[in-house]
Amino acid sequence: MSDTDAVLGDLLAEGEELDGLVAGLAEEDWATPTPAEGWTVAHQIAHLAWTDERAAQAATDPAGFAAEVRKAAADPDTFVDEAAQLGAARPPDELLRRWREGRRRLRRVLAAQPAGTRLPWYGPSMSVASMATARLMETWAHGQDIADALGVRRAPTARLRHVARIGVRARGFAYAVRGLGPPAEEFRVELRAPDGDLWTYGPEDAPQRVTGPALDFCLLVTQRAHRADLAVRAEGPDADRWLDIAQAFAGPPGKGRAPGGGRPTRPDLPGAAGGSPGRPGEGPGRPAGGPA
Repeated sequence: MSDTDAVLGDLLAEGEELDGLVAGLAEEDWATPTPAEGWTVAHQIAHLAWTDERAAQAATDPAGFAAEVRKAAADPDTFVDEAAQLGAARPPDELLRRWREGRRRLRRVLAAQPAGTRLPWYGPSMSVASMATARLMETWAHGQDIADALGVRRAPTARLRHVARIGVRARGFAYAVRGLGPPAEEFRVELRAPDGDLWTYGPEDAPQRVTGPALDFCLLVTQRAHRADLAVRAEGPDADRWLDIAQAFAGPPGKGRAPGGGRPTRPDLPGAAGGSPGRPGEGPGRPAGGPA
């Protein structure tokens, strides 16, 4: 199985898990506010549907997608919210059907791309596997907003490895977007997976280190919880600074979450942190590789 096949399978599973969370909602529940300011459950699903459609368009209609990029460039601060608002205004059953159809189409489109294909996006072009990974990361992060809004705790899965990998690879961007120069040396990152395995990144002997549960790290880099509420630890001043600014999404620095006042990650789930409660991130954010 290729890397692309593997991530497409995980993308399918991530979408189906979130689908199961919203499919049985009463119509009024779609208007439940989520931790993203001004966004309801409907806004979250509308945003995922819209972004899936843009990703499929990037692969099948580059000229049409280029026109969308120009529109976004003309209104960079509002185009994501406007698209979500338009989708959220539709009846929930229509919105759910649109999201489902878009997910299926995107998976078919990506699976059909020749090896080595690069897809245009709102930033640099991406490989097919990277596009699928970015879509999975977004689905998980916005799914976390929905789960928190509905008071549902989701069991972490091995699919978090895709989110963690983006978070690690986006280290330099987190500095650059703040006008800072990233540290020259690599960090060692060791994350405890939901099944107890250890996911590692960077040189084993690196003095700057980050350790903790994979779930907590993913909540941190998607800014769905405050660092103070998570069991992610740093060794070394540069690693410590990174955890304060880490983000796995493109665009300007997110607001993040205030410490405390939300639901904790569950200590009884493998890989989850105990301790004080953490709130998911404010605002939709823009995951790495494009708008969120």
